[in-house]
Amino acid sequence: MLGDVLGLTKAQSLAYRDLVASPSLDAAELGRRLGCDPGDALDVLRALESHGLAARQSADDSRFQAAPPEIALGALLARRKDEIRAAQVELIELEEEFRRSSALRPATDVVDVVRGADAVKHRIMQLQLGARETVESFTKPPVFVMPADENTAEDQAVARGVRYRVVVDRVFLDTGVLRVDDVAEAIENGEDVRFSERVPIKLFIIDHRLAFVPIQTVVEVGTEGSDLAPDLVGALIIHPSGLLDALIALFESVWRDATPFARPGERSGASDLDQEDSRILALMLAGLTDQSVANQLGLSLRTVQRRVKVLMGVAGVSTRIQLGWHAARKGWI
Repeated sequence: MLGDVLGLTKAQSLAYRDLVASPSLDAAELGRRLGCDPGDALDVLRALESHGLAARQSADDSRFQAAPPEIALGALLARRKDEIRAAQVELIELEEEFRRSSALRPATDVVDVVRGADAVKHRIMQLQLGARETVESFTKPPVFVMPADENTAEDQAVARGVRYRVVVDRVFLDTGVLRVDDVAEAIENGEDVRFSERVPIKLFIIDHRLAFVPIQTVVEVGTEGSDLAPDLVGALIIHPSGLLDALIALFESVWRDATPFARPGERSGASDLDQEDSRILALMLAGLTDQSVANQLGLSLRTVQRRVKVLMGVAGVSTRIQLGWHAARKGWI
């Protein structure tokens, strides 16, 4: 981790740790520890020497010893902080210049086009890593650029305190593409997730200053179906404008009507239910069919239907709507 911050390679970071733990090392000894040739080990030692992290022994210049960590690493950290401060100043200047030039754009020039699956994936990651406060998104099938488990930028942004609000098309749960455990984990990590019967478009809104709309063009292949040509995958970047305002309003409207993901309650009433029944109830209230609930939990359809009837009996109600109301009142969700 420290090596990443200081800009050291993995080999350099490991070599410095070995030097710190040893009175001195030559290239052959370090090579055996790192599992590499002495020549490569010598290159690593010379790199550490250039960084001020290692020095040659005066009695034998083939042997290297570590510079004191507090002094050597402290100097590197101070240098890196200076570089970061300079980059921040330049960033502010570039952002101001960009705003000035954006103000001169024609009223119709508010949309940029990104072409190609790789470029779309890169820009999605980039925008999330650059988010400062909020990311709002619509997720709907088909997945044609990047599966959710590959979106590492989302985890990093959430860890930085960026607030995520995500509306997911319920078909992802119905088909098993999205597992309920993944949703629960995302919520546990700080995301707000809701489900909708129909999500209108794919969408990312970053800090209410940019919108990113992935698009695709389907071309017919043969007579048995269609396929997606990779060069026909793209995205639109919407800059501040009436169009961006409309997309923000669209998100808020769909978010307001979407169903929050119901989780098992933590109050004393939840003790009336075991974990399995709590999960069945949560998925049912999210709008899943009994068959989809069964698929998500690895149960039979008959088992799910039987346990829902038992829950209705425990609650003393005769309809599923009443069961949902009772579950909320009793703290089951």
